[in-house]
Amino acid sequence: MLMNPEANKRDKKILPPVAALPHTDSLGVRVPPEQLEQSRRMALAAVKAAAENRGQDIIMLDLTEQTSLFDFFVIASGSSRRQLSAMSTEIDRVLKYDLHERKMSVAGYEESRWIVLDYGSLVVHLFDEETRQFYDLESLWADGKEVDIAEIVAAASARMAKLTD
Repeated sequence: MLMNPEANKRDKKILPPVAALPHTDSLGVRVPPEQLEQSRRMALAAVKAAAENRGQDIIMLDLTEQTSLFDFFVIASGSSRRQLSAMSTEIDRVLKYDLHERKMSVAGYEESRWIVLDYGSLVVHLFDEETRQFYDLESLWADGKEVDIAEIVAAASARMAKLTD
């Protein structure tokens, strides 16, 4: 039996086009803009909390184009295990009480050389200097876009300086 291509076209229903959401990640997965905005708010709050707890070399990476697993990384260093624990506790407090976000998991808290706070769309990495250099996440995720957080860090540092004067 021969198929008539013209008859085939007439028999198919034409579906209306589906409006694409504004953002798709590298795998073509659609990410709702509300999720991206909430992830960004979470990451900026984590940056601020880390800076207010004397975090060093803080960076925020937008990884929405690299992976569908999460949207942002926040990476910071601390000068001691005690400081890393304090940063971790404060970041979790801010995200929990101010943004109503709960971490999905935490790793490394006991040893406090590399603490990982996983909030799903946001992952916070807190390192001592030696461990940060060893793992070099900035190079591993070099395709990510670094977000300009200089104003947040400067404002937090200024607030901390006033408190210690």
